[in-house]
Amino acid sequence: MKKPTKLSRRDFVHTALGAGVTLSAPIFMGATAKGQGKTFKIGLIGCGGRGRGAVAGALEAGKILGFNVRVVATADYFKDRAVRAGKQLDVPPERCFGGASCYRDLLETDVEIVLMATAPLFRPLHLEAAVNAGKHVFIEKPVAVDPPGCRRVIAAGREAEKKGLVITAGTEMRHDWDHIKTHQAVAVEKALGKLYAGRVSFCIGHMFWSRPINPKSAEDLVRSWQNWIALSGDHLVEQHVHNIDLANWFCGGHPVSAVGFGGRPRRPAGDMYDFFSVDYDYGEGVHIHSMCRQVNGCWNWVGHDFVYEKGHTNGNDHPKPQKSPIPADLPQSPSSHIQEQIDTLYYVNKGRPVNQARAVAESTATAIMGRISAYTGRQVTWNQIMAAADESPDLFNLTLKPTAEDFEKGTVEIPKENVVPVPGQK
Repeated sequence: MKKPTKLSRRDFVHTALGAGVTLSAPIFMGATAKGQGKTFKIGLIGCGGRGRGAVAGALEAGKILGFNVRVVATADYFKDRAVRAGKQLDVPPERCFGGASCYRDLLETDVEIVLMATAPLFRPLHLEAAVNAGKHVFIEKPVAVDPPGCRRVIAAGREAEKKGLVITAGTEMRHDWDHIKTHQAVAVEKALGKLYAGRVSFCIGHMFWSRPINPKSAEDLVRSWQNWIALSGDHLVEQHVHNIDLANWFCGGHPVSAVGFGGRPRRPAGDMYDFFSVDYDYGEGVHIHSMCRQVNGCWNWVGHDFVYEKGHTNGNDHPKPQKSPIPADLPQSPSSHIQEQIDTLYYVNKGRPVNQARAVAESTATAIMGRISAYTGRQVTWNQIMAAADESPDLFNLTLKPTAEDFEKGTVEIPKENVVPVPGQK
């Protein structure tokens, strides 16, 4: 059968939602009716574009696997957005929840699988609550904005394993079959020999900062979360985590240290940087150069290059392993955004606990380590932020404000616009 054509997240969401999520299952490899008659109840927390895209993917994944997938509850900080999404998905208004504690209301319903697509700040708190409630979870990346948040996610993942729950993550390249097979060939089977070095990049034009926001309330911050360090983690964390995750995956784990720099020559809104350049030291002489930028009128590149003793790979161009790690009965989708939902439903149906929380939390922490280095001018180590509480308590305990709990308690302090970190200052 001809291999499916790649489909971007943006293209899929536009097509699926614009057509009422009616893509045809026969275009997918491995489409089957074996699951006919089985129903899974989905709950959505975070009803923006990313959340609606996750729902579209879950509904399409249900078609591919032959399951009856129903969205039975929605939740969003802004209730009107939850209601609008619910109306589109045939969810009654009384099961559409709003406010900072909306996730608690949703978790009290009969949902079995929760899709989490809120601002990254809220994800550790929401994941903890979902696991405590015994729900399976698909969680978007990144999963935190600071080191304590990453550790909370890892702890929630361990608890989920004990309960036999599935946690999958929106680190989409880990769901893409070419990336999976290439990783198996070069990182596991060593087809190209020893890894020497690499580079990862997410350099694009500006996205969310065309005008000053002048926030006056917590609601203003949530509406413009992409512009604020405390809510997004900065674009190094929120966006570039995809590429950093691939570096961790191909290097076999997180780096031992980071040294980086960055700046803000153009951005007029929020408090984030425009660009970052970070050297990640993975030990044994292996360094990965990470760069990301959101500035118009510049050279752009989004990609990866890993150099080995016998050649190099971009992460998905060597899909010829001796043994594929992909289950033989797992269907393949043309889009990793649908595939991540196929994977979620597949493992929930199998009753096999899956914990992708640790990997995505470590990739998030890797990005945060680079951000802290760029903001401060310091070399930052993994031990300082994730493993050794007494080594650098200021980094280990670094908690961005406002916190997710501040939004629930009504104790949010509004950050100042255009006040940014300056390296070299204590």
